[in-house]
Amino acid sequence: MAKGSTLRIKYIRSSIGRSEHQKRIVRSLGLRKLNQVVEREDTPAVRGVVAKIPHLIQIVGREEE
Repeated sequence: MAKGSTLRIKYIRSSIGRSEHQKRIVRSLGLRKLNQVVEREDTPAVRGVVAKIPHLIQIVGREEE
């Protein structure tokens, strides 16, 4: 992980019918609508959150700053 790099995370599958815990994880990433893309800092904490819901989101890119 390079200093200052970001992850682009895309919300690809609805959280309807998923556990409340998974819904909270999606919201904590700042995702509200399907196909929305957000940029988050590439840290171990964010990577861990992303690893909890790989069936709902997709990493579409990684940018170096």
